[in-house]
Amino acid sequence: MNADIQKTLWATADKLRANMDAAEYKHLVLGLIFLKYISDTFAARRAEVSARLQDPEDEFCYGEASPEDLAAELDDRDYYTSANAFWVPEGARWETLRNLAKRPDIGKHIDDALALIESENPKLKGILDKRYARAQLPDGKLGELVDLVSTIGFGENPSTARDVLGQVYEYFLGMFASAEGKRGGQFYTPASIVKTLVAVLNPHHGQVYDPCCGSGGMFVQSEQFIEAHGGKRGDVSIYGQESNPTTWRLAAMNLAIRGIDYNLGREPADTFLRDQHPSLRADFVLANPPFNVSDWWHASLEGDPRWVYGTPPQGNANTAWLQHMLHHLKPTGRAGIVLANGSMSSSQNNEGAIRAAMVEADVVEVMIALPGQLFFNTQIPACLWFLAKQKKRKGEVLFIDARKLGTMISRVQAELDDDAIARIAETVAAWRGEVEVGATVTAYADQPGFCRSVPLAEIAQHGHVLTPGRYVGAEEVEDDDEAFDEKMRKLTEKLGEQMARGAELDMVIRRKLGGLGYEF
Repeated sequence: MNADIQKTLWATADKLRANMDAAEYKHLVLGLIFLKYISDTFAARRAEVSARLQDPEDEFCYGEASPEDLAAELDDRDYYTSANAFWVPEGARWETLRNLAKRPDIGKHIDDALALIESENPKLKGILDKRYARAQLPDGKLGELVDLVSTIGFGENPSTARDVLGQVYEYFLGMFASAEGKRGGQFYTPASIVKTLVAVLNPHHGQVYDPCCGSGGMFVQSEQFIEAHGGKRGDVSIYGQESNPTTWRLAAMNLAIRGIDYNLGREPADTFLRDQHPSLRADFVLANPPFNVSDWWHASLEGDPRWVYGTPPQGNANTAWLQHMLHHLKPTGRAGIVLANGSMSSSQNNEGAIRAAMVEADVVEVMIALPGQLFFNTQIPACLWFLAKQKKRKGEVLFIDARKLGTMISRVQAELDDDAIARIAETVAAWRGEVEVGATVTAYADQPGFCRSVPLAEIAQHGHVLTPGRYVGAEEVEDDDEAFDEKMRKLTEKLGEQMARGAELDMVIRRKLGGLGYEF
């Protein structure tokens, strides 16, 4: 979908929001986009089946059927489920709702439509947010929102429709995260960070797990990565968990509309206290847990088998997340985690001891310092941890300082562009000795100011601090063949000239102010 159209849609939707909080309005808009998409794809599939049933040359031709018989045949759900299309009852179809958009009870009709769809599609049971009848929007605004979503055309091609939906959904998720500010980061990880995690981990098969999955962006990006590299949707099994009920539903919708099979647990639940996948040992873990959570501890967690490297401090969950993810990794698995920078150096309340134990156990593989301003309205600097139980290069940790690779996309926000992500991923692949078939073989080499492979003994000398800037050194500066003494002489002369000029200007100002009667 054209970026300008997306911006127009967002501007209109945001205008309709009136005084409603973005966190509440988000679910109204995304729920309607979901409803429009499944209705459009159902209608497209119905038209395709109808055409085939009436085509004498098609193997599915229904012969000289009456309109009534044809309509009854079109209601056979196997035609839709076989094509991964949701069955949409007549009362829940978009055109039905659009015709009711101007009625004052449109909210109730939307809730009823969602309930109907849930009852007819067990996969969607309990994940559609039926809150439209009680939405605190001024009269007529919900109907206007229905009219706005009606302008989003998903087309007749299912794969194209899914792509358009993905673009719209991702754009709106990002814009809502920005509108919500700090709270927005609880359900949405900026796309460039997710892409970096995925590019480094290369999750091309097996089980992918995110214990704090938000709106499911890690899973979506993993599927897109697999397809872009010649794999097929379904090469990975998706496992997630989320404690916030509305965000849990958002993730389920985000995955369902893209045709991604998933297991988000029986219900929304706290990952530490009610692990929904206790026996899971995943091939890949990707996660952006909430930073520096202070109220996570419960007495029942004392002596938990996940705390292999030490009991995490009760006032900060960072090292708990790291150990939880290691616990859920297969022996050959890899994990990529976004954490606040403090996780790399803090020694408070056992954090330093846990980090040291992890380093000495050789499960820390790669550490990446990220640019600032990547997140929505939070200035907490962040980093990426990559963990592995069986590292390709034992006894070493790769440090990458990517702080200078950010590109500003607005006055307040930056991103890692595709070139920056590729540079990071290629550096890690070269360090591991992993090169894709047909790729130009590039041997790994330390790059001052950017990356360096460091032995564990040296890390121990630095108190097991894992901040990349401490290890990669300064960036090399091109030699311009001018001696230091000569450079210094020229700079000193220039400074003297500027100071003299400043003194002259000071005298002129004093003289003019003196002429106006001011005394010094």
